Amino acid sequence: MLGTAGLAAQGQSGAEIPKRPLGRTGLEVSALGIGGYHLGSVDSDTEATQIVNEALDAGVNFFDNAWEYHSGLSEERLGRALKGKRDRAVVMTKVCTHGRDKNVAMRQLEESLTRLQTDHLDVWQIHEVIYENDPELIFAPNGAAEALLEAKQQGKVRFLGFTGHKDPSIHLKMLSHSFPFDTVQMPLNCLDATFRSFETKVLPEVNRRGIAALGMKSLGGSGELVREGAVVVTMGLRYAMSLPVAVTISGIDSIEVLHQNLEVARGFQPLSAAEMQSIRAACRLDASDGHLELFKTTKKYDGDLGREMHGFPSSAELPV
Repeated sequence: MLGTAGLAAQGQSGAEIPKRPLGRTGLEVSALGIGGYHLGSVDSDTEATQIVNEALDAGVNFFDNAWEYHSGLSEERLGRALKGKRDRAVVMTKVCTHGRDKNVAMRQLEESLTRLQTDHLDVWQIHEVIYENDPELIFAPNGAAEALLEAKQQGKVRFLGFTGHKDPSIHLKMLSHSFPFDTVQMPLNCLDATFRSFETKVLPEVNRRGIAALGMKSLGGSGELVREGAVVVTMGLRYAMSLPVAVTISGIDSIEVLHQNLEVARGFQPLSAAEMQSIRAACRLDASDGHLELFKTTKKYDGDLGREMHGFPSSAELPV
């Protein structure tokens, strides 16, 4: 396992969490964000609310979500937790049409707003752009891209983006369209630089355009990088947060994990270029074939609704 000897110090207890520009939007967001999927995995509504409240009080203001996470439970939990505190949060959720038309997208938007107990989203992203034909479907007449523009015109959405975890080439296909994206979400971790890399292929293009980069899967999605000994938790998170991103979205499913991540985020100082290269080199063998980045090489992290819309069996239909 990669140690921390000789690398920069960890976060400082009591120090503030840095804020960064959300691209050209004019918003500032915390360097650490709270993942929406894991809010639905927390043991109880009470603990989910505690996570959100403690994160807010610590200076975290970016909250991720998606219409389909836990069949709406993740959005509902975030909405309840932010009641009376909405003005302190930058709320992002995702539309999950998976190739269906604008009407489906607009209906999902209304459902998301209801669950989140708000009249607008700060960021609305197209979820899980991971199939080769997704860009074609999204930008087809009456597709999801039109829904994003209509929602922004109506004032229900401030900024627009998309997310995906499968292949940088699909992200680049999305960016080849002349669409005013404000944010792009992608997996960024210390193994990614070696295999099918979003860090080397997509991140520079996003930054060149002034689009806010949102990092995710800093530890592999479910901690695979840590469990298999590729990196320790704190260094994996520090690597991801040291990249030129607006925010690193971290899956937090307990108060203990929140406290651990806050310790990294408080007073955060990016690793040096030499330190980053040292980590990439140490991880190169583990990264070489993608066996720890299962979101790229398998369907483990592909949602069931997206699978269904693209003609693949759901996870429940597959043999164990």
